[in-house]
Amino acid sequence: MRNLLFLLLLAIAQPVLAQSDFLLSGPMVGYCEMREALLWVQTNGPAVVHFEYYAEDAPEKKMRTLYHKTTAARAYTAHAIADQVQPGKTYIYTLFINDQAVKRPYATTFKTPPLWQFRTEPPAMKIALGSCLFINDSTYDRKGRPYGGNYEIMEQIASEKPDIMLWLGDNTYLREADWFTRTGIIHRYTHTRNVKEMQPLLAGSANYAIWDDHDYGPNDSDRTFRNKEMTEEAFRLFWGNPTYGLPEQGGITSSFQWGDADFFMLDNRWFRTPNNKQTEVRTVLGEEQLRWLIDALVSSQATFKFVMIGGQVVNNADVFENYANLAPAERNFILNSIASEGLKNVIFLSGDRHHSEFSVWERNGTTIYDFTASPLTSGSHDASDEPNRYRMEGSHVGIRNYGMMEITGPRSERKLVFSLFDTEGKKLWSYEIMAK
Repeated sequence: MRNLLFLLLLAIAQPVLAQSDFLLSGPMVGYCEMREALLWVQTNGPAVVHFEYYAEDAPEKKMRTLYHKTTAARAYTAHAIADQVQPGKTYIYTLFINDQAVKRPYATTFKTPPLWQFRTEPPAMKIALGSCLFINDSTYDRKGRPYGGNYEIMEQIASEKPDIMLWLGDNTYLREADWFTRTGIIHRYTHTRNVKEMQPLLAGSANYAIWDDHDYGPNDSDRTFRNKEMTEEAFRLFWGNPTYGLPEQGGITSSFQWGDADFFMLDNRWFRTPNNKQTEVRTVLGEEQLRWLIDALVSSQATFKFVMIGGQVVNNADVFENYANLAPAERNFILNSIASEGLKNVIFLSGDRHHSEFSVWERNGTTIYDFTASPLTSGSHDASDEPNRYRMEGSHVGIRNYGMMEITGPRSERKLVFSLFDTEGKKLWSYEIMAK
């Protein structure tokens, strides 16, 4: 009788144990396509995980992913594929650890892109974006005032229920103690992902990410970084992009489509020449990725073509790691190629700078935009005196912030509104363009 009572109590306690003792971070929604979506989780030790999900309009039809065992070799992360979905639906999902449901105190949902071509008008879309996410860690941080803060900004973004969240680089900050070991790299990615304010945003929107120097390696790092294969591995483990890298090239380059928008996700570190190299023409993207970008933009049939990149492209100030400073010939090639090909509605989405602004480049009937959103939680600074002649008046912001883009209207009159918000959700500015 005593053994039976013990087993009964253990069975009753198991769901609590699953939540408090096994779940470390997540769940997170990764890429979402019309016929499948990626769901991610990290446990703090070996466990067996899976997800159950159902369409919001058909709760009686429950589906499940395959079971996955989390292991130390994969930092106890799991990528599960929900492969019984249909286009244009909202799904509600539940994480299971060791066959016990793990309920979260916030919405766990994902949407699949609609199948609209040749059928309906393109869908309305709400896209959040930001960069430079520093999470304090006193053991490894520099002395003095903490560099990170206002983590609640992520809860504010989640409250707006964006369809997509774009992480534009420096999504974690590797420290000096992290750079040269897999142990340090995995620790840093794990430490950042575990922050509680991040969880609702991860759980309720499709998350897509690129990297910049701090989640790739040391400050201003380039193609020579010894452990870039290790940080690429960590990036793959902790994010859920549809693909990683061009064929046989390495890195994290990718792309995806949502509605009538194409998104091109660039790697500005893997192929980059050292910033101070004087004996060759410097590159940020490398020859193969540069060719792919221009070809992909030319091939795109999307109304809006978004190019995600860690650093600013349009800003002409030759300072820090601006494209105009590091590789002016390559920057000019990109801008002039877009103009020469007659491409419309090309928008660069950038981070890195610890301030935000909206830049507009115009030449011979071509207009190119650069929406910089930085920082989320890192230290910010005022760069209003920086000589960026393409900056839209009133768009410079030198405090922590996030961006939002909303696309609405019929295909013949598509409208894109760019907005910037502070940590509490107060709108700082807004610009509107009509598709050409």
